[in-house]
Amino acid sequence: MSDLLRAPAEIKYAEELQWLESLDDGPKPFSWRLSPKMVRLFILGSERSDGLDREIPQKWYGDRSLVERAIVTLASDRGLLLIGDPGTGKSWLAELLAAAICRDSTLVVQGTAGTTEDHIKYSWNVSMVIAKGQSRESMIPSPIMTAMESGAIGRFEELTRSTSDVQDALISILSEKYISVPEMDSDNIVFAKPGFSVIATANSRDRGVNDLSSALKRRFNFVRIPVVTNKKSEAEIVRFRTEELLRRHEIELDVPPTLLDVLLQSFADLRASADAAGSDDEKLESALSSAEQIGVLEDAILHSNFFGERELTARTLAASLVGSLARREPEDLAILNKYLHGVVEPRSKAEGGSWPEFLEGGRDAIATLS
Repeated sequence: MSDLLRAPAEIKYAEELQWLESLDDGPKPFSWRLSPKMVRLFILGSERSDGLDREIPQKWYGDRSLVERAIVTLASDRGLLLIGDPGTGKSWLAELLAAAICRDSTLVVQGTAGTTEDHIKYSWNVSMVIAKGQSRESMIPSPIMTAMESGAIGRFEELTRSTSDVQDALISILSEKYISVPEMDSDNIVFAKPGFSVIATANSRDRGVNDLSSALKRRFNFVRIPVVTNKKSEAEIVRFRTEELLRRHEIELDVPPTLLDVLLQSFADLRASADAAGSDDEKLESALSSAEQIGVLEDAILHSNFFGERELTARTLAASLVGSLARREPEDLAILNKYLHGVVEPRSKAEGGSWPEFLEGGRDAIATLS
């Protein structure tokens, strides 16, 4: 695993999944590797009441009922659509579900304006077709078709980014549970095996890009993933991801709890400002999600490690926040400048601590970008 830039969940947690499977005596739907209860435990972590000999760490932070609904959906014959703002952990939850259920989370189609029916059905190896004709051997199955043939979970990322033609093709797959191959005279239908399902994700901010038809909506159970606003939960998410980052880069650098509090409070302030804004021009383009907090902290940690004193400071954190969130000029810079003067400056005078240095670092970063 050490030679992979990013190992999929089934490789990253291979030993843990194998251990859970070895002691799992619960009923398993279809060809599932773990029972629904054990899938939930793998994702949400173990508790003392589970009576396990070892602790299973929590990997996804959110409402327990959302995970349970997602698991129940996949045990039925309906597709699962995870929908929410960018950075709410939809793709990570989809990956964990697929890893726990079928031990393969890599059967993924990425939805874009350029995604075609071939990407969710099949294409052909042109050289083999010329040499031997169209056959199963010369067919290139899509990740979705591969999932159908093996009774596994197929994933479709950013469903609303794909065109209506692609979405219509997915309706047939979810309804009929087979793909017809008219180019072949025999053996020309690929049937889905028990256990096949599709987990799709969609960003709620993409509404209006390629809206889902009512027919496709009926084939999915919707699970809406909210933005995490609870400070305790958000701190756990950021801390969990930061520890992974430090291990991956082999960085020995402490993240002071006070600076983590500054980061969390800054995002809470900016979200409140966005909620009170009268127009989109008064809001940051950023979704201000937990994932973006992690990105800000990662940027600050790497900068401190490579170019600083190997110690995370409030100044570096502020510079990373401004650099990461200022995507439009001059709109975002003006919003951040207003936040520093209207919120951070009074707080730095009233509370002290890391806030004065954070204010100074933010002002310097804005001056550099202006």
